[in-house]
Amino acid sequence: QVQLVESGGGLVQAGDSLRLSCAVSGRKSVNYNMGWFRQAPGKEREAVAAIRWSGDSTYYENSVKGRFTISRDNAKNTVYLQMNSLKPEDTAVYYCAAGGWLPSNYWGQGTQVTVSS
Repeated sequence: QVQLVESGGGLVQAGDSLRLSCAVSGRKSVNYNMGWFRQAPGKEREAVAAIRWSGDSTYYENSVKGRFTISRDNAKNTVYLQMNSLKPEDTAVYYCAAGGWLPSNYWGQGTQVTVSS
């Protein structure tokens, strides 16, 4: 079993930055592909970014390319999502996910990101 705990969400203004963290624990946690998804009110959950367990391959949703960066520190069992130049349309609950590609076998509880205009 894998446990995922997100942190770092909050309320910011358009143009600001936030860094989300996902602490991973459990069996063989360093070997999992990891990802970030988001779900805005009334919309389906969508993949935002993902990274292979080795860190040598990443995925980004088109609207976040050039603004968001996913990274991982396997020594700390932590995955990060650096979000720059935030826009009101980035407002959503952000979820960390692990396992598979795009990662979706295990989920965190989510962290709210709100971007005001």
